[in-house]
Amino acid sequence: MTATIINCLTVIIGSLIGLIFHARIKDSIKEVVFISAGFISLLVGFRMALGSQSYLIVLFSIGVGGVIGYLINIEGGILRLGSFFERVVKRGRKDTSLTASKDFALGFLNASVLFCVGAMTIVGAIKAGAEGDYELILIKSVMDGFMAIMFTAAYGIGVIFSAVTILVYQGAFTLAGAWLAPHIGEAGLIELSAVGGVLVIMIGINLLNLREIKTSNFLPALLLVPLLTTVSPWVTEIFNSIIH
Repeated sequence: MTATIINCLTVIIGSLIGLIFHARIKDSIKEVVFISAGFISLLVGFRMALGSQSYLIVLFSIGVGGVIGYLINIEGGILRLGSFFERVVKRGRKDTSLTASKDFALGFLNASVLFCVGAMTIVGAIKAGAEGDYELILIKSVMDGFMAIMFTAAYGIGVIFSAVTILVYQGAFTLAGAWLAPHIGEAGLIELSAVGGVLVIMIGINLLNLREIKTSNFLPALLLVPLLTTVSPWVTEIFNSIIH
């Protein structure tokens, strides 16, 4: 868990630095920060997504996972969790404007998704738990710290609470690392990264105000990837036998 705790600390430190800028920048400059964070998210997302070796797996994972997420309203649950953190932070304060509340919840939501969907999270956590190799998580920690600065400068203090999501989600993979490694496999990790990239692209689209996408409702796609990766060779073999 050491590497995950370090990751949480870098996000907290990055958020605190970003909070300094958030308090001082004007709305016009904040728009530039949103645009910058949006394009960086798109760049990272496309790089991850284009690494897929089976776009059919990505398509089915996103499609079916999105339907499941919308039916159980994952985004609503995460936003309610963000609102709970907001009430804890703002207890006794007068800043309860609708805009401030929305920024807090969206900051927590988008940062949580961004910091947890990548293959670096899963691969790094598994390597840390199974092999005691912290290198990948430490690299991710530095990257997350810089992104936390930008996201906090745009959204405010809500981003800092994404450290709780990292601790729970990434920590679970670390603790279960030795058991998960052989079950996910290299092909599964590649497609997990690709599906995670699509989710990061959605975050970028939201940041650029191109369209409002409830990104976290697509999180079940990450759970479907290992299953689809496992059955894919069987389906391909059956399909080929039917053709020939």
